[in-house]
Amino acid sequence: MFAALMGVGANITAFLVVGGVPITLQPIIAILAGIVLGSRLGSLSMIIYTLIGLVGMPVFAQFSGGLRTFVSPTFGFILSFILVAYVVGKLIESKQNPGLPTFFIAAFVGLTINYLLGTNYMYYAYLFIAEAPEGFSYSMVWAWMAAPLVKDIIFTVLSAGAGYKIYYLIRKRHTHFQSPRQQSVS
Repeated sequence: MFAALMGVGANITAFLVVGGVPITLQPIIAILAGIVLGSRLGSLSMIIYTLIGLVGMPVFAQFSGGLRTFVSPTFGFILSFILVAYVVGKLIESKQNPGLPTFFIAAFVGLTINYLLGTNYMYYAYLFIAEAPEGFSYSMVWAWMAAPLVKDIIFTVLSAGAGYKIYYLIRKRHTHFQSPRQQSVS
């Protein structure tokens, strides 16, 4: 489900591009994958999404896909989603009963990973792979990220709060459906 959500989140705003950076909902979906599915399954869902796109399905931003994505300046963001889901999941899993602050910290750590990996990859891709625009610099790449950052901060706050609720709803349901023997072991 999260692999499919990534494809939708990549293209729901496909027409919005700032400095070669598509404005997507993907960082938030990767964060939620880590919260809801945990580190292992969350990162696996992001790996599946990446593989689906690399084999040619148009699930990446602007309905792109295929092996040419490897040389795209924004491929670092796609790779970062795997690590984002993994780290967010690990941070949540590290606590017995994580509180709301843990979800906010995990979500913002995930967003930071996304920006650091994606933006630095983009910088080096423009230097060595793609044709850099006139006057290209490291600060220019980070300036391009200012527009999506505002949106991503707002959605990260929302995803941390929603993720907290979803996490405990799933946990409550899971406990509810366990046999009495499984509950006593838990």
